[in-house]
Amino acid sequence: MTTNNKEAFRNYLQLEKKYSPYTVNAYLNDISYFEVFNKECFEQDAIEQVNYSQIRSWIVTLVDDGISNSTVNRKIASLKAFYKFLLKIKQIQINPLLKHKALKTEKKLQIPFSEKELAEALSQNPVPEGFEEVRNKLIVELFYTAGIRRTELIHLKLANVNFGSGTIKVLGKRNKERILPVLPVVSEQLLKYVKERSLLDIIVDAEYLFITKKGLKLNDSFVYRLINSYFSTVSEKVKKSPHILRHTFATHLLNNGADLNSVKELLGHSSLASTQIYTHSSLFELKKVYQNAHPRNKK
Repeated sequence: MTTNNKEAFRNYLQLEKKYSPYTVNAYLNDISYFEVFNKECFEQDAIEQVNYSQIRSWIVTLVDDGISNSTVNRKIASLKAFYKFLLKIKQIQINPLLKHKALKTEKKLQIPFSEKELAEALSQNPVPEGFEEVRNKLIVELFYTAGIRRTELIHLKLANVNFGSGTIKVLGKRNKERILPVLPVVSEQLLKYVKERSLLDIIVDAEYLFITKKGLKLNDSFVYRLINSYFSTVSEKVKKSPHILRHTFATHLLNNGADLNSVKELLGHSSLASTQIYTHSSLFELKKVYQNAHPRNKK
């Protein structure tokens, strides 16, 4: 890969697609790995000139090395994005991955938190005091009551909180904005947090709602650790993450009668297919109710 194409692709991901630095590096690392493979196996420096059989050889090698199908698919998705970009800027005439089909993967059912676990987690610190306690509880509440993604929370701007209407404006995937309602109890916590935030000595990243006590914007690992820690004493689930809270948000809404289209809009999904994965957990709860309630299942 030429240096010019690499830098042009980096700029495209950062400036046009507005991907996070983490995502941009992941794309470029995947492409670099293929570049090394291609040079070692085919003695070819320019991956702009490869054919599908060369990429197929890489796929076979990755699978033989024990790399999971989902990880292989992610790496190939990075390559596909790169070749689509080269096609766009007329550096190639044919995308070698045009007819590629992703490897089959098993869909893992992610187990949401129960309503009891959420209640216990949020009751740990019923009246938080001080900047960090108030911020941390608010973050948990927003994940659970608004169903936002981790990156959406991190990039939430102070100016995008509308206390008058009780809403927040979230910038989702592909720069799609959506307005989300905020429960009155969360609005109260938001007001309390903003007051505590204003008392900080230094605020470096002033435009962002959530910041550290040093006034800096939060990062991915900080938020992940916070959620993991918050739920470590109330849940034995292996995975305790912001995404599980988003999953919990959707599942609890469906369990309590929300329709799929409404949940789709709240989550910011572009199609119902993405939202339907949350119906599995809802169906599991429905099955339990059905088995407990139906006369034919009484012993």
